[in-house]
Amino acid sequence: MGRDATFGDGGEAPLRLRAESAEDLAVISALAQDAVGKVANVHYAPRRRRFSVLVYRFRWEDRDRAEREKRAYERVAAALTFDDVLRARAAGLDPREKSAVFNILGIDFQPGEECGGMITLTCSGGAAVQMQVECVNVALVDLTRPWAAGGQPQHF
Repeated sequence: MGRDATFGDGGEAPLRLRAESAEDLAVISALAQDAVGKVANVHYAPRRRRFSVLVYRFRWEDRDRAEREKRAYERVAAALTFDDVLRARAAGLDPREKSAVFNILGIDFQPGEECGGMITLTCSGGAAVQMQVECVNVALVDLTRPWAAGGQPQHF
């Protein structure tokens, strides 16, 4: 019998994850938690049916190793893309406020009557993006090498 992979099995390789189910999306949600981004880096392309955002995510998968090695926690630039988006709407994020910063709290999927449903990207301060999707088709891809983070995100 095989064993499940652990975060440590990933080593230092950048993440390249795809979600095609609610269970897969929960993994991406956990790894994107506490990612920060700017409104200027949020893009919706209705004709391409793609919603994307550039974020700077805390490397949760490296936290325990950083503590063992007594080194700084890390962040990395990552692309979070949602494909097969039929409609997207944001609340609490003003597209004119390009320098406004948001913090991702989680990503959730609520199935619809057919195979599609609603993906909600919940951010701090009551901001959220709701996307009606044909199916779960989400990717999280690290784009840069990690750098030292200012500390571990605090949850109150």
